[in-house]
Amino acid sequence: MQFAGLPVGVGKTHLAEALGHQACRQGHRVLFTKTSRLLSDLGGGHADGTWDTRLRAYLQPALLVIEDWAMREFTTQQADDLYELISERTRAGSMILTSNRAPQEWYALFPNPVLAESALDRLLGRAHHLVLHGRSYRPLQRPDRASRPLPEPAASEEEPGDQQP
Repeated sequence: MQFAGLPVGVGKTHLAEALGHQACRQGHRVLFTKTSRLLSDLGGGHADGTWDTRLRAYLQPALLVIEDWAMREFTTQQADDLYELISERTRAGSMILTSNRAPQEWYALFPNPVLAESALDRLLGRAHHLVLHGRSYRPLQRPDRASRPLPEPAASEEEPGDQQP
């Protein structure tokens, strides 16, 4: 599953966390990580010879939630690592990605177009895509807004009590 939303702050992470929480309540193991941390961890595995062990850790949970997917271009090593992860996860379990970019923008972030096509075909081919629209909720959390009430929801054109017989 992939959540995309523009602008930021529309609830992608909140929704991904809620689905992960529900999976936990149903007895499934879930791992939540940011893309940058995942890539840093796998990169460290190349440096100290523990890459296979680190990759297996991302294959163990029934659900892997990856936050802030496709925020920046991938290095060649990062693209290779993501390809391996995606290839293995398609057989090992489910993934949820949150992104501020549309999937068609992801291809250009990979340095090798063939690798991008192969990885993203596996990732997107069987995915559910949810695009969230709206305004960021974060301005409502500013300290200077704490004492102000939330705005009233917009009224529909015809309220139930306003109907003519």
